[in-house]
Amino acid sequence: MNKYMLLMLACTVFSALSQILLKQSANRQHASPLKEYLNWRVILAYLIFGTVLLVNTYAYTNVDLKYGPVLDTFTYVFVLLFSWLVLREKITKGKLIGNLIIVVGVLIYTMP
Repeated sequence: MNKYMLLMLACTVFSALSQILLKQSANRQHASPLKEYLNWRVILAYLIFGTVLLVNTYAYTNVDLKYGPVLDTFTYVFVLLFSWLVLREKITKGKLIGNLIIVVGVLIYTMP
């Protein structure tokens, strides 16, 4: 695994964190519809998304194209973990099975 693949993996962590920020904002009551979209959580989440987009585009220049989408799928695993840790959501049987399918699929896809 080269440093660009690690960079892409770090981007999946930040992408998952930004999704958690959006979920936190959605779970709150807002004074107006405009404040639903113009609050610090939403703005920070979209700034993270934009940065991740730029960094991933750069990282793709040095990573085999077959590994990029595989690394991006780990976002689902990180979202599951962060939603459990931060939002205190329960990890249901369906969520666990879905994430296990993702991990098994990644392992099968990356086998030589």
